[in-house]
Amino acid sequence: MVLVTNARLVTPDGVQDGWLRAERGRIAALGAGAPPDGAGGTDLGGRWVLPGGVDIHVHGGAGAAFTDADPELARGIVEFNRRNGVTSVVGGLVAATPEDTLRQIAALAELADSGELAGIYLEGPFIARSRCGAHDPALLREPDLREFDRMLKAGRGHVRMITVAPELPGALELIRAATGQGVVAAVGHTDAEYDTARAAFDAGATVATHLFNAMRPLHHREPGPIAAALGDERVTVELINDGVHVHPAAVRMAFRAAGPERVALVTDAMAATGLGDGEYTLGRLRVRVAGGRAIVVETGAIASSTIVLPDAIRRAVAEVGVPVEAAARAASTVPARALGLPGVGELRAGYRADLLVLDEDLATAGVLAGGEWAVRPG
Repeated sequence: MVLVTNARLVTPDGVQDGWLRAERGRIAALGAGAPPDGAGGTDLGGRWVLPGGVDIHVHGGAGAAFTDADPELARGIVEFNRRNGVTSVVGGLVAATPEDTLRQIAALAELADSGELAGIYLEGPFIARSRCGAHDPALLREPDLREFDRMLKAGRGHVRMITVAPELPGALELIRAATGQGVVAAVGHTDAEYDTARAAFDAGATVATHLFNAMRPLHHREPGPIAAALGDERVTVELINDGVHVHPAAVRMAFRAAGPERVALVTDAMAATGLGDGEYTLGRLRVRVAGGRAIVVETGAIASSTIVLPDAIRRAVAEVGVPVEAAARAASTVPARALGLPGVGELRAGYRADLLVLDEDLATAGVLAGGEWAVRPG
C-alpha cells in the first residue's frame, strides 16, 4: 500500500488539495483534505501530483532505439522513461524495409505481451517523400493492404497506431482497413490539401501526427491538413513542445483552436534523449545533436526531439501559458484516450497507480509506476 498526503492532485474534476491511496498497483481511493483513517503516508508538502505521462510517439532514449529490435534495449528505453515520469510508452518505429519492419514489430510485441510497452506505433512507411522529415525517402512506399496485414500479424494485436499520408494511392483504403482492425489511423508526413485531409478524417483517421511538422503548412487559400485537423472535433492533434519543433505561439494557437481535450503532447524522442551532444542514428539516417537540437546530417531537416514528456509539460505552462491541469491532461489523459489505452492517464479509483510528482518549479520530484516508487520523493 502507498499513501500520499498533502498533495495537489490533478484529477478529472480539477485540482484538489488532498490524499491518494494505492493498493495492489491500482488507485484505491483519493479525496480532499486528510485521509479519513488518519494514516501517516508520504507527506508531499503541497507538491503537484499528476497522472503518469503517456507518450504515444517516442522512438528511443538513453542511447537505444526501438528500431534496434532488441527487447533488452527496448526495456532500457521504457525504464529510462519511467524514471523520468513517463509510465506508459508506445514504442515508435520509423520507415524500414518490409523485412526489417516485421522483425522490429515482432520484437516489440514481446514487450507488449508482458505489459512493459503500451503498444506499437508505425510512423510510416506509407508517408510522402516530399514531407519525409527524418525518414529515409528510399524506404517509403505506397500503402499496401497485404503488407499492412503482415504488420498486424507480427504485432499480435499490439499495433496501436499508424501514420499515413492520405494523398498517396490506396491511403484511404488503408485508413479504413486500419480502423476496422482497431488500429488508430493518423494523418502525417503529408503534402495533402485540405479536402484530402478531410477525406482521411471522414474515412476514420482520428490523429494528426506532430501537427505543423512534416506537413503542408497553413495557407489562407489552401489551409491544408493543419486547418483540417484543428477544425475537426474528431481529431486529436499531437504537438512536440520542445522549443525546437514548434514555436510557443503556434502551440498556444493549437491549444486555443483545438481545446485542451484534443491536444496530445508527445516527444518524438530519439536515442540521444538523456545523453549529450554528438552524432547518432535514426533508422538508417545520421543525426547530429547540438544544444538539444537534432538535425539530419544529410539533409539538414529537424529530426526527433531529445526531451522527455515532463519537459513538454513545463514548457506548456511556463512558455505557452497553459494551466497545469490542462498540460497534465495533454500529457496523459488525452493521448491515452486517443489510442484507447485502458486504465491509465487519470487519477481515478481503479486506474493504474501511475503518478508524476512535480515540485513548485514543475521539476520531477517523484514517480510512482504501477504502485511502486520508481523515484521516491525526497
